[in-house]
Amino acid sequence: MLDNDIKQQLEGYLAHLKRPLLLTANLHSDVENASKTAKDMLKMLEQISSLSSMITINIEHNKVIRDATFRVSSPEHKTHLYFSGLPLGHEFTSMVLALLHVGGHPTKLDEETIEQIKELPDNLVFETFYSQSCQNCPDVVQALNMIAALNKRVSHTAIDGASYQDEVEKREIMAVPSVFLNGELFLQGRSSLKEILAKLDSGADEKAAQKLSQKAPFDVLVVGAGPAGSAAAIYSARKGIRTGVIAERLGGQVMDTMAIENFISVPYTEGPKLVAASEAHMKEYDIDIMTGFMAKSIERENDLIKLTLSNGAQLVTKAMILATGARWRLMNVPGENEYRNKGVAFCPHCDGPLFKGKPIAVIGGGNSGIEAAIDLAGISSHVTVLEFSDTLRADKVLQDKANSLSNITIIKNAQTTEVLGDGKKVTGLKYTDRTNNESKELSVDGIFVQIGLLPNTEWLKDSIELNRMGEIVTDNHQATSMPGVYAAGDATDVPYKQIIISMGEGAKASLGAFDYLIRQK
Repeated sequence: MLDNDIKQQLEGYLAHLKRPLLLTANLHSDVENASKTAKDMLKMLEQISSLSSMITINIEHNKVIRDATFRVSSPEHKTHLYFSGLPLGHEFTSMVLALLHVGGHPTKLDEETIEQIKELPDNLVFETFYSQSCQNCPDVVQALNMIAALNKRVSHTAIDGASYQDEVEKREIMAVPSVFLNGELFLQGRSSLKEILAKLDSGADEKAAQKLSQKAPFDVLVVGAGPAGSAAAIYSARKGIRTGVIAERLGGQVMDTMAIENFISVPYTEGPKLVAASEAHMKEYDIDIMTGFMAKSIERENDLIKLTLSNGAQLVTKAMILATGARWRLMNVPGENEYRNKGVAFCPHCDGPLFKGKPIAVIGGGNSGIEAAIDLAGISSHVTVLEFSDTLRADKVLQDKANSLSNITIIKNAQTTEVLGDGKKVTGLKYTDRTNNESKELSVDGIFVQIGLLPNTEWLKDSIELNRMGEIVTDNHQATSMPGVYAAGDATDVPYKQIIISMGEGAKASLGAFDYLIRQK
């Protein structure tokens, strides 16, 4: 299960345990007749136990609890924190953190957040369905694990959906992470600890707004924390000026990116790893990082710029850098919104495993679309790519790979016109053959939309000049139409949307903003 390198690293982590751990494995039969998943789980737990004298394994047979489930607890700190199936892939880190936090190693949360968690109401039973390849899931799993580790009245079970396909289908789960609270769907998709607490604590938003509004004016306030925003913040902080970052989440769209092979000097990395490195770099400086908040409007008042957030909070700054990034572009056809997360998906790495052995469609023939098709071909029974144009825009090497796979069909000149479903989930789609205007139907269980991005700039349309694509218009110093406001990254009119370009533009925007500041009276 665990190779020697992983065991060596894990042994180092487990040295931080402050109290004994009890790992209670639940099996529906005896060990000899246990399922393969249960046997693999036991083997993994035994390997973990062998790395620390602080860990004990216990076996139970409880038909009420899912087979192949283990509980992480302590005789000194009895928690209700469970893993069903094997927490491997992206969730291995979630398991390691759960061991450490239940074992007494402190979280990195501030005292105010810890108190907020401890004051949550009783009888909160969470279940999170994840896939091992989902890079969005660990944020949610780790947040709820921390809540369960800090509040013994809260229960959380992290469930590998691939190991419990019958339950996934019964609950009609077609997107991960999917979180259920007391049996009812609570949230789907990436969510931060702050966002989860805000949903559970009705007064959290108001308290956060009051706290934010009391902050002193910034020299530079960066709106957004993707590649452009993090670069801008680091360059600003290195100038020794008061720097803040406000964002809905760290990393932005990069968190949804898996293979990154064109980041110069780094032959291969993955989005979450790059985001974690950027966050660590920002924390090397005195940067006020504020996440879990959405911007609503900006206006200039005398020599200052005021940012209003959706929760009503207001922040004031001398200069501002807009790095709000972009989001997935929608098809804008009937049925798309109705069946979003019910078969219509955007992240093949996250939701692909939910369509194992099923026919799916990919909309878009660019690099993202063909990469998604290649990835999904190893999971689904058949992948059909629909491309609006008469030619594919993907790199030739990707086209060659896709054409070499027998379960990928590429249809060009195809305009998707409707998503079909039975009221609960996707059953197919309609498209028009643009060569003869004939309408056709395709039976699929999933539709992955990969047709590009839209800039997150709607909130700026009455204050900042945007082009016809909704992108922020900038000059060669990254200045916008409002004095003191600069912009960088995918939200701007920069012609190429690349991570490395966004970082460079973020640095340039910071230098432009600093040049603006030093020339003010």
